[in-house]
Amino acid sequence: MTAGPLIGISTYAEPGVRWGVWQLDAVLLPAGYPRLVRRAGGLAALLPPDAPEVAAAAVARLDGLVIAGGPDVEPVHYGAEPGPRTGPPARARDAWELALIRAALDRGVPLLGICRGMQLLNVALGGTLVQHIDGHAETPGVFGRHPVKPVPGTLYDAAVPEQISVPTYHHQAVDRLGAGLIPSAYAEDGTVEAIELPGPPGWTLGVQWHPEMDDDPRLLQSLIAAT
Repeated sequence: MTAGPLIGISTYAEPGVRWGVWQLDAVLLPAGYPRLVRRAGGLAALLPPDAPEVAAAAVARLDGLVIAGGPDVEPVHYGAEPGPRTGPPARARDAWELALIRAALDRGVPLLGICRGMQLLNVALGGTLVQHIDGHAETPGVFGRHPVKPVPGTLYDAAVPEQISVPTYHHQAVDRLGAGLIPSAYAEDGTVEAIELPGPPGWTLGVQWHPEMDDDPRLLQSLIAAT
């Protein structure tokens, strides 16, 4: 039995996590991410925050890369001041994940950004973010759902050609698109829900929702097919 392509997934870094008799700093990831990779036919490898200068070496060992969801991107990365509802910075994670994204783009490694990961992809290519929108995270700690519609002819449309209802939990969104990026799905309120980089360097897609919280493996299957 083959293990399938090796798909790296970035992780959270949290201080003082308690489990059993322990309370220690931890790197962690919701189990839905590796489950989705396995279901799509890949082998998951977790990538905790590290020195940005080793990102290229890490990506060189991967067949594909997923940048996971998480805290707000620090606005300094897109030339803005923090808004009143922007969360505290995760500077080590920002630096690491931006370096991973740039390394994946440089090497043409298939890349999927999820929620924060989509926003970081946009920022890595010079785009900006809306620091707060309403209606996409109704109850703290509870995923909502809303429909997203693909843009015909896009990479996302090729993977998921129909309108679907998706699990959502975010309060920031893409504003100005980064260089070369195009929108590939929208919510009913006009929010950009997916972005992609057509053509070379390779399969590059970001989605604003959380496919790891659903049972549809098509996005990850499309990434794995591109490895």
